[in-house]
Amino acid sequence: MGAAEIIAHYEALAALTGRMHETALRGDWDALVDIEQERGRLIATIKPLDATTKLDDSERRRKNQLITDILARDTEIRAATQTWMEQFQAEMQSGLRQIRLLKEYGT
Repeated sequence: MGAAEIIAHYEALAALTGRMHETALRGDWDALVDIEQERGRLIATIKPLDATTKLDDSERRRKNQLITDILARDTEIRAATQTWMEQFQAEMQSGLRQIRLLKEYGT
């Protein structure tokens, strides 16, 4: 596989990460998991190829820029999912309190 194909894979990875970001902002958690799995398969494809493919300076800069963009989006995705997790945890705790009260005092 040549350098152009590796760069194309990183561009596809960046596009998937962008989709993940949009999906996380919408709160579509099932779709987020699906896209994350697709991204994981692409990463598994890239890793061995990346280790054996030589890039020139311009290709290396492009790859580094794509990785920087991917990492920035990952941070934003993490923030969106963290907010959801905190809300979910609060709802679960509230539900548990209600269950305890019902058990203690009846319906």
